[in-house]
Amino acid sequence: MKSLPDRTVLLAPGWPGIPARWTSSAKSGVGTSLGAASRVWFTLSHGILDEVYYPRVDSACTRDLGLIVTDGASYCSEEKRHARSSVSLMADGVPAFHLRNLALDGRYQIDKDIVSDPSADVVLQQVRFTALKGALSDYRVYALLAPHLGNRGAGNTAWLGDYKGTPVLYAERNGYALALACSAPWLSRSVGFVGFSDGWQQLETDGRIVEAYERAEDGNVAMTGEIDLAACDGSFVLALGFGRSAAEAAQQAVNSLITGFEEISDEYIGMWKKWQGKRQAPPCLDPVARPLVEFSAAVLRVHEAKSFRGGAIASLSVPWGFDKGDDDLGGYHVVWPRDLVEAAGGFLAVGAGADARRVGRYLRVTQDADGHWAQNMWLDGTPYWNGIQMDETALPILLVDLADRCGAFRPGERAGHWRMIRRAASFIVRNGPVSMQDRWEEDPGYSPFTVSAEIAALLVAADDADANGDRRAAVYLRQTADTWCAAIDDWMYVTGTPLAERCGVDGYYVRISEADEADAASPKDGFVPIKNRPPADSSARADAMVSPDALALVRFGLRAADDPRMVNTVKVIDALLKVETPNGPAWRRYNGDGYGEHEDGRPFDGTGVGRPWPLLTGERAHFELAAGRVARAEELAAAMQAFSGESHLLPEQVWDAADIPDRELFAGHATGSARPLVWAHAEFVKLRRSIHDGAVFDQPPQTVARYVTVKPPDVRFAVWRFNNKIRTMTNGRILRIETLAPALVHFGIDDWFETQDVTAVDTALGVWVTDIDTATLSCTRRLDFTIYWPDEQRWEGTDFHVLVTRA
Repeated sequence: MKSLPDRTVLLAPGWPGIPARWTSSAKSGVGTSLGAASRVWFTLSHGILDEVYYPRVDSACTRDLGLIVTDGASYCSEEKRHARSSVSLMADGVPAFHLRNLALDGRYQIDKDIVSDPSADVVLQQVRFTALKGALSDYRVYALLAPHLGNRGAGNTAWLGDYKGTPVLYAERNGYALALACSAPWLSRSVGFVGFSDGWQQLETDGRIVEAYERAEDGNVAMTGEIDLAACDGSFVLALGFGRSAAEAAQQAVNSLITGFEEISDEYIGMWKKWQGKRQAPPCLDPVARPLVEFSAAVLRVHEAKSFRGGAIASLSVPWGFDKGDDDLGGYHVVWPRDLVEAAGGFLAVGAGADARRVGRYLRVTQDADGHWAQNMWLDGTPYWNGIQMDETALPILLVDLADRCGAFRPGERAGHWRMIRRAASFIVRNGPVSMQDRWEEDPGYSPFTVSAEIAALLVAADDADANGDRRAAVYLRQTADTWCAAIDDWMYVTGTPLAERCGVDGYYVRISEADEADAASPKDGFVPIKNRPPADSSARADAMVSPDALALVRFGLRAADDPRMVNTVKVIDALLKVETPNGPAWRRYNGDGYGEHEDGRPFDGTGVGRPWPLLTGERAHFELAAGRVARAEELAAAMQAFSGESHLLPEQVWDAADIPDRELFAGHATGSARPLVWAHAEFVKLRRSIHDGAVFDQPPQTVARYVTVKPPDVRFAVWRFNNKIRTMTNGRILRIETLAPALVHFGIDDWFETQDVTAVDTALGVWVTDIDTATLSCTRRLDFTIYWPDEQRWEGTDFHVLVTRA
């Protein structure tokens, strides 16, 4: 298809066009067929088709496809800019959409039904153009398509052609191709470079195609075609096909046109209805919430890959895409293990156990050899960013346990996950409890969310270790979980700060305890060093960041909701982070957050002002439910639902300042961040399930039974490791020295008196422990020790000291 005819081809001027940009992230619809033969995903906003993804859900291939209406002379109206759009579902719980675009000047109306072909890589739009003023013959309608093949707007080539006699608009780049065909004849067609010779330039100036350029090579291109309204009486179907070659794309598009929209949409909707009917969740008792529960389930399913079963991306959007180019995709149409686990939990909440099982298998496949998962990754497991977040290693363990409790596994299936769980638990005990980054991909340190997830995961892993006959690992995992749980207040609860005084509380849990680069780790251990924290009752601490992340201590079952320290922390969170909007309350991530639009509404560009997150409203509702305040949880669930608006899509953030209409920012409604956010939809369906059950749906029972319903176990160990070099401990406890390799610990008392050598014991999890009992030390003494590494036949070369004081 790329060969040129013998005659002279009219080439478009203006190469390579203006720099390519993506489009609005505030989607009004996302969809895909459930047919395995269809490898396209589509998105909608402002009344038009936006990014279409092919052949994978992490590969965008278009910017947008919309219509322009002219009178052939002076009138030019672009539906995405000059019409008021509304969206509705073609069937309940089905991601098939009806769009109605009413011109702001009242001159025309455009109705569209949009689905994808279950049997082909094609998105179909059935369009009806209605003249509200004048006659149909007074108007011209043009389709304007901007290809961004293979996640890039640059380097695309567009041309005019036909497929065996059917006129088609083509584009191709680097092994990706698309073809736009229409059920009605094209009256004129042109391709060009965006900003210079594309059809929009001509329509805006002349109201018609004056120069029909036939080819635009290797740039940011757009394609334009005029539909013959008279031939179709204003009703036509646009078929956008994709393939590895132009001929393949065109063949699929033309075939779908021949099959017909009605047959294809019936099959598309039928597949989704069948999937919805197979779910086995308890019915949502609130009829107002039921539609969003059903559609949220579909949103989770839409984001799943087809060639990588169980893999799902975080969002079919590019946050602030209209301000982002080819090299800044925003990190959302990739897989985040955290978001993927949340999505799987959502599947379980709505009774879609088979879908959750696929996620579990995908996680098993993509786990790194050392036990962790990439911070985020392309569907094939290739890392996108290079960070490590410890909660993303803990959460897959918790997912296995939740799936088992929900009865999603077939007999014996849980045992098949033991290798994954064991490797993940090993990574946690070797590298935790400190997080290399918190769950918001930012600071390292002790984080309430991360530490809570880690502790819960270790207890679950201990159960699996017992079930698989690994008693030694089980004992160590529970000992570690108990030790970390007992240390939470020392690590993360501060008192006597000015903020505590202003809020009328003695203290609160901080968002994160900062790393101390001066405390260098041994090259032997690989740990990230963390400063030795001052005592929890220190009154000298300055104000610290707070976050709703502290609610995870209750969500993961480590603290009761009425624990005085939790009550204090909630007061501080509300004082600093709660925002009342017209749709209800929402919470910011933490004080000082810079992820969001600037004060004047300019898009986030690396700096900005953090805005409230609807998913945090859901997390707060779960806390209220755990505290027994069901009515308050219902109120917050209603607020969360209100944030979805007409589209039924939950955004990442909502605007929390005065309206800025020119930037489409309205209080309580989506900002330019991601919409939809899969994580938010998962949180909503879990919340509705929790309210139905009268208990937090995904709360691990192991932690509640061990730390909340009974007195927590006495902690015998004070753990020293290279990422947590404790300076003091009380006598009567055991000093546990942990290393990541076989070791011999040489120790003595008070400047090496009464020296002894102890060989470290292998826990079978990549950690070696040396226990030194301090029960015989009756007064304040100092333990001195150093380490010999037998595998390398060398001493550490540094002396370490721990002061043992009276209890």
